[in-house]
This record gives sequence, structure tokens and C-alpha cells, in this order.
Amino acid sequence: MILNFIIVFLIILSGVAYFYFKTRQFRTSQRLPIQKKMYASMAGASLGALLLFFGINQFIIFDGMITYIIAAIFIVLGLVSFTHHYRAHKHYQQFVDEEIILNEN
Repeated sequence: MILNFIIVFLIILSGVAYFYFKTRQFRTSQRLPIQKKMYASMAGASLGALLLFFGINQFIIFDGMITYIIAAIFIVLGLVSFTHHYRAHKHYQQFVDEEIILNEN
């Protein structure tokens, strides 16, 4: 029962992180395209985490073969999305400081 509350908390936290990074992406200046891409990749990673935790939550709550199949699909898609966007974030993060220095003028 306590595990369910922890996973629901993680689902809510990843949803809030998605909206936070999406807002940061939209509010970032057009002069900083790499920083916008970095925030977009973090929003994608948060959405992947949401899918992952939702799939895990379905495994815990419900019984049945169809539920297991759909939850496994959510977990796999969430894990793939999270890893792809996290790697993209790491790639863009290398260039953000340089981009800010170039656009100081």
C-alpha cells in the first residue's frame, strides 16, 4: 500500500517536472535555441518517467494478462523515451554555456 503512494507521488512529480520544463522551454529567448532544445529534452525525459511510473503502478494495482501487456508497453516506452531524452539533454548541456557567452552582446 505504501509503495502505491510512493509511485503515485513519483507520477505527480514527473508530471509537474514536465510542465515546468515545457514552460521554461517556451519562455526561453529565441536567441538561445540550444537551451530551448535542452529544456525540451528534459520535458521529454519527464514525460517518459511519467509513462514508466504509470506502467509500474498498473502492475501493482490491477491483475490480468491484458493489464500486464499494456503495463509492459508503458514501461518499455517510458524507459526508451526517458533514456533518449536524457541523453539528448546531456548532449545539449555541453553547449549551453558557450551559447550564453556568445549571445551576451
